[in-house]
Amino acid sequence: MKKFKILFLLTMSLAALLFFTGCKEKDPNALEEIHWDRDMCVRCVMVISDRKNAAQVVNPETGRNYKFDDIGCAVLWFEEGKIEWKDKAKIWVTDCETGKWIDARKAFYNTVTVTPMAYGFGAHEANASIPKGEEVLNFEQMREKVFFIEKNKNVKSYTK
Repeated sequence: MKKFKILFLLTMSLAALLFFTGCKEKDPNALEEIHWDRDMCVRCVMVISDRKNAAQVVNPETGRNYKFDDIGCAVLWFEEGKIEWKDKAKIWVTDCETGKWIDARKAFYNTVTVTPMAYGFGAHEANASIPKGEEVLNFEQMREKVFFIEKNKNVKSYTK
């Protein structure tokens, strides 16, 4: 009988521990795990497969997470959706060399990376990781170029 009580108390303690561990508060700026080749971009609805060109946006007020296959999709999603909290949003992007999640607003961008939606902006944690001679952009410059690319995407060029 004594062994049963000890086993019962251990089981209840473990159940309580598991219950209370699951109740911890979510960090409103936390990244979510991406289920590669299953999760889809909220803007273009393509499957997110490229581990070195993905992006995530977190609404700091609600903690809701939005996933993107290309930083260009994230930039356009803010404008197209008229997202009121865009200036407060936490934006993450993967470093195009390491795949590490970095702050998109602090990242440096090159303009020659092959990306899922062909915007071509590869994020780098450090400016020094971009080869000499390549154009280097900050977040705002990259953002403006995304708008320029999107605006001129359907403009046909006629040359003789």
